[in-house]
Amino acid sequence: MATFGKSTFDTSIYAAFRPTYPRSLFDFVFRYHERNKGAKWDRAVDLGCGTGQATVELTPFKRVTGVDPSSKMIEVAQDTLKKTPVSTGQYEYIQGSAESLPFLEDSSVDLIIAAQACHWFDWNKIWPELARVLRKNGSAAFWIYSEFRFTRYPSLAQKVKAYSQGVDPLHSVGPYWQQPGRSILENHLVKVPDGNEVVPGAFSDFERVFFTGDHYPSLPSPRSVIMRKKMTWNDLLSYLNTWSSLHTFRQRNPMDAEHPRGDIAVRFWKDLMEGAGREDGRAVEGQDEVDIEWPLALIMVKRA
Repeated sequence: MATFGKSTFDTSIYAAFRPTYPRSLFDFVFRYHERNKGAKWDRAVDLGCGTGQATVELTPFKRVTGVDPSSKMIEVAQDTLKKTPVSTGQYEYIQGSAESLPFLEDSSVDLIIAAQACHWFDWNKIWPELARVLRKNGSAAFWIYSEFRFTRYPSLAQKVKAYSQGVDPLHSVGPYWQQPGRSILENHLVKVPDGNEVVPGAFSDFERVFFTGDHYPSLPSPRSVIMRKKMTWNDLLSYLNTWSSLHTFRQRNPMDAEHPRGDIAVRFWKDLMEGAGREDGRAVEGQDEVDIEWPLALIMVKRA
C-alpha cells in the first residue's frame, strides 16, 4: 500500500488510533491452528504488519517476525519494541514484501497471518510463497475489517457509506482509495482465490468466516460482530485521519482545508455527531463516548 510508505503519512496517528483486534479473534485462529495433532508453535510471521499491532499478539510462538514494505511502519514497530520493559528476543521486524520471503527457509513457519493487509496482496505470487514456507499442517489466517458502524445509530451507516464509497471527488473520499485493494476489502475478501486454484493440492481446510453481524446479510453464515471499541467522538475524528484515502484527498485538494466548517473529514465528523444528536435528542460533544464496531472477514487455510 503505497500511501502508508509516503514521508507525509503520519504513522504515529496510525499507531495510536487504529482499532485493535479482540483477543477472541486470536484465540479463534489459534484453535484453528491446533486442530491438527502435533501442531507446532515455533515460528509465526505477520505479513503487512504495519506498526506491529497484531504481531505482538502472537504470544504462543517462540519466534515471531513482522514483515512490511514500509520502512516508516517498521521503524515505528521497532521503536515500540524497544520501549518494552523486558525484551525476550521473541519478536523481530523486517522490511520486505509479502510475496517474497527469501529470509524464510522452506517448510519453516507454523503460522502466517495478515491483519488489514491481504487485500493488497498479489495472490498469484503469494500462494506459491506460502506453500513454500509453511510446514505441513501449518496454518495461515488473513483478515480485514470493513467500514465502521455505530452500534447505537444504525441509521448513520448510509452517511458512512456515502463518505467512504461515494463517487463525488469533492465530497467523498471514495475516489481516492487505491484499487483494486479497497474494493476487495469492501467485498470482504470474497474475490480472494482458494490457494489450490493457484497451487493445486498445496492447501487444505480453506475456510471463510464472516464476523459481520446483520450489517451484510448477503454474506454466507454471518457470525456476530466481535470487533468493537468505545471511544470519544474526538478519537473517532483521529481515526478518520488515519485513512489513506483522506491523505490522498488532502494532497489533491489543498483548498478544501479552508472550508468554513473544516475540511472534508471534519465536516463528515460533524454531520455524524449531528445525526447522533438528533437520535439522542441532545447535542453531542467531542468528549462524549460512542460505541463503534467493525464487520470483519477472515480466511483460514492449512498447508496440506
